[in-house]
Amino acid sequence: MIRLNLALMLAVMVSAFYLVHTQYESRRLYTSLDRANALSRRLDSEHEQLRVLKREQAASARVQQLATSKLAMRPVSPGITQYVTVSGQTAPSVAPAQEVQR
Repeated sequence: MIRLNLALMLAVMVSAFYLVHTQYESRRLYTSLDRANALSRRLDSEHEQLRVLKREQAASARVQQLATSKLAMRPVSPGITQYVTVSGQTAPSVAPAQEVQR
């Protein structure tokens, strides 16, 4: 009878330790999942902010302003078009409208 009681007490102790360990692992995994979800939300927020910033940077008015101020570009006009010849040959005559379409 004593052996049976000791065996049952040992089984209860092992079961209790296993239960505590399982609960600890469950809490640890839940905390890890919560951190991962928070990181996911933060990264989604940053991604959306970057998409908005990208749209702002690519706006045609901003590109036009940067082209004129930093790159010293100006709009195309037939009055300032220069034709370049290569080794004495003249380039084929191209109308300015066709040149813009390329």
